[in-house]
Amino acid sequence: MVKVLISDKMSPLAAEVFKNRGIEVDVKTGMDKDELAKVIGDYDGIAIRSSSKLTPTVLANTGKLKVIGRAGIGVDNVDLPAATQAGIVVMNTPFGNAITTAEHAITMMLSLARQIPAANASTHAGKWEKSRFMGVELMGKTLGVIGCGNIGAIVADRAQGLKMKVIAFDPYLTEDRAANLGVEKVELDALLARADFISLHTPLTDQTRNIIGADAINKTKPGVRIINCARGGLVDEVALKAAIENGHVAGAALDVFAEEPATENILFGMEQVVCTPHLGASTSEAQEKVAVQVAEQMADYLLTGAVTNALNMASVTAEEAPQLKPYMTLAEQLGAFAGQATQSAITEIEICYEGHVAGLNTKPLTAIVVKGLLGPLLEGVNMVNAPVIAEERDIKILEARSETAGDYHTLITVTVKTETQTRSVKGTLFNQKPRLVEIKGIHIDAMLGPNMLYVANHDKPGLIGALGTILGTSGVNIATFNLGRATEGGDAIALIEIDGQPPADVLAQVQGLEHVVHAIPMQF
Repeated sequence: MVKVLISDKMSPLAAEVFKNRGIEVDVKTGMDKDELAKVIGDYDGIAIRSSSKLTPTVLANTGKLKVIGRAGIGVDNVDLPAATQAGIVVMNTPFGNAITTAEHAITMMLSLARQIPAANASTHAGKWEKSRFMGVELMGKTLGVIGCGNIGAIVADRAQGLKMKVIAFDPYLTEDRAANLGVEKVELDALLARADFISLHTPLTDQTRNIIGADAINKTKPGVRIINCARGGLVDEVALKAAIENGHVAGAALDVFAEEPATENILFGMEQVVCTPHLGASTSEAQEKVAVQVAEQMADYLLTGAVTNALNMASVTAEEAPQLKPYMTLAEQLGAFAGQATQSAITEIEICYEGHVAGLNTKPLTAIVVKGLLGPLLEGVNMVNAPVIAEERDIKILEARSETAGDYHTLITVTVKTETQTRSVKGTLFNQKPRLVEIKGIHIDAMLGPNMLYVANHDKPGLIGALGTILGTSGVNIATFNLGRATEGGDAIALIEIDGQPPADVLAQVQGLEHVVHAIPMQF
């Protein structure tokens, strides 16, 4: 008998879905980590929200557990590497609460503009302080949206209904997509300088952590108001408090915090700060949507093997998996390489399959290429939702096939078009191992390790020696060193496998070498 556990509070419709599909279900909420670790291995699947923390310790003895279903988008409470290592599929419901979260952001902005919480408390206390609570209108004000994906786009649409001007910063926002949304695409510094209100809708990554910090706040206009209903950690709370106290920031509305549950916070008690306890997805409609969706996805997987919205595996049938596995590794590496090498907004991705691979099911391969491309900057991108996320950003995905592959038995080419350039990378399989054979038209023969340094340069004598000297004297060990050039004295590339990521000062020295065009550290 297939058996699942619901360990967090969610709509009872989830349990009904499981029962109707013939799956036994236990609902046990409020367990601590030790209690959860003792029982988790007794179940084939576990459905969670944000309260259950599936740490490596909890996942150390997973028994027969096959799938973790997160009702919602965020999986900060699931250790993905530990789950993957244990062979457990992790799936979420990435689009079930977008409208609810966007509406909460608009509500927080209105509350902040009119000081609703403070005025409410004052009036309940029997005071009549009409002159104390002077608000500001939204009409005619400029809203800066940081992160214009699914939720950010909805916020922009609602703000335009309030007659606000919307400007947006998003690395993947194209001019065409911005025009369709009716927003003005700008760089981050321009957004900071122009916005009266700033609303954050970006995932928390190494690049976005403290994106609103002291330096960013100093670039904003006096009287700016900041709204964060995305992820705690995007806003430097210490810097925000200081800016509110000195009067530069008029106020903030926060639904998320760096440390949650946030029973204490340096911003609590400040009248200029509106706080809610991570309520972005908390409406009855959204709760029902994500609960039903996660239960249906888990039941499909446990009963038929179908995989939907998985974060750590592709949608592939059991029959296809052995044959596609080496190609999936190659496809992800090509996508990840192209994604880390691309510095501007992507408008089109073309994947060309030649030779043997052209006769296979390439849909999961295309999805994993796109996942590799978008993964470095976007949270929660997986093989299933990557094409949807690309479509939301008006990124065209094209496939081409050819039965022949020139000198190769099989060949995959990934071509990325941005608003300023077109670049391609090619790869094949040698003894079922992925190998890069061409980068932006330059032939090379390289295997990718966990840490790589990609250097584009002009082909000049002495450069390779200088590069090796910098790495060697800085204690950066070289595992492999692969070279290629277009012509003698022309464009050239070096792809170097190193033991660990290079420190910033070492990277700066490499970048400062004469004839180096750019040096990009990469991880795979």
